[in-house]
Amino acid sequence: MDPNYSWPPLDAAWNDLPDSTRSAMVTAGAGAWEKIFHGRATYNNQWRLARPPVLTSDAFRELNEVCDRIAQLILEACCRRARTADELRRLLDVPEGETRLLDPAEELHEGLLAAYRPDVLFSGGVPCIVEYNIDSSLGGGFDADTVIQRYADLYRDAGLLDRARPAPSLLDQRFVAIRDTLGLPAGARVALLLDFDADYPGLETPEMFLRILAPLTDQARPFGIDLVIASVGSATLDDERRLVVGGAPVDALFRLFVPNRVTPSAGLDAVAGALAAGTLPMFVSSAAWLLSNKLNYAWLWADLDLLPEPDRALVRRYVPHTVALTADQLDRALAEQADLVAKPSGGSAGLGVLIGPEMSEAAWAAGVRAAIDEGGHILQRYHEADRVAMDFVRIETGETVTADVPWSLAPYLFGRTASGALARVGYPGGEGVLNLARGVLLTGILLTD
Repeated sequence: MDPNYSWPPLDAAWNDLPDSTRSAMVTAGAGAWEKIFHGRATYNNQWRLARPPVLTSDAFRELNEVCDRIAQLILEACCRRARTADELRRLLDVPEGETRLLDPAEELHEGLLAAYRPDVLFSGGVPCIVEYNIDSSLGGGFDADTVIQRYADLYRDAGLLDRARPAPSLLDQRFVAIRDTLGLPAGARVALLLDFDADYPGLETPEMFLRILAPLTDQARPFGIDLVIASVGSATLDDERRLVVGGAPVDALFRLFVPNRVTPSAGLDAVAGALAAGTLPMFVSSAAWLLSNKLNYAWLWADLDLLPEPDRALVRRYVPHTVALTADQLDRALAEQADLVAKPSGGSAGLGVLIGPEMSEAAWAAGVRAAIDEGGHILQRYHEADRVAMDFVRIETGETVTADVPWSLAPYLFGRTASGALARVGYPGGEGVLNLARGVLLTGILLTD
């Protein structure tokens, strides 16, 4: 890993394709947008992408190596401060009971890094890892994989994949990680449980959402997994305290619900009972969720002098400077508003994020003071996302529009192995906050050699 790696421009891989190939890709994508994005999660009713982002495979490989090392450094920072999950919870000031299914006595270990997805934006041409999602409940993977495979099928049929290819299937790699991490035998019955009361597009119609996810059962089979997909609320326990899903006991659980936002239910109690009885291997432990807390970024910077120089260089270059937002930071927060962002340390989906340069002075001051009073926030250096030209279809008219928009990249690493990535792409006239609730468009990525 080269800490001084020279990152190519974001549009380099796309612009290196022949003009005729790029034009044909946009035309094909614009004509097939309904098929490509059918059933995919979005709140955007105005725009669809006419093509996916394209990266060089070398740059994507380097990015994954950087992200993997940063994840290790986060775990090491936590291990310097805590031995068990409960000790870490207390240090992070997470209320007791908020993280469901947490074993307080579980010791922190490398197995907690079985699944993670950093959120990366490019600023000044360099990746900036603005936060880290470490858990099995990583959203967007099904959308990213499905969309890029549909693009790939479209381009393959048109003879347009001689210079580009879809990133490796993150869903395939996740099944490999589930099987290998839990040591499952061939044919193991694994429950994929979701919380249908969560706020995510499509969950309001559970039957349709289950139909959309149904192909996952076929995709899991070559990896020796008999996958059963259901609501967490439907789970029960049998007389041997084994978890029962879909009418029969399961050998393991793939947890695809967030442990601090899952809806309480008898099914969740059944999962807790099976875990306590030791009859249910789970991918992954709820302790992993604590590693996602953004206060860990402040610990990375606080520990900088303890790290070897190569790791210090990685943190300085790729992790935005972060501190806990406490009363002693108020004067700095007010004076440097244009360069700062305030975030809830345990938040997600962009909720509660204050972006200094996008707010009035009065609103920023009030928001920062409220965050200090509430506690549990961080103050982070603001990095503006670079804009790159992307092609869109206006749904109402079907016209194709090219616009400079920000976009972020979220590589998925399962079992510490790189796979695909989720691109969150802004849209013409959209905001700077790149998350699903703000209407961003989701896709996977193409890679060029």
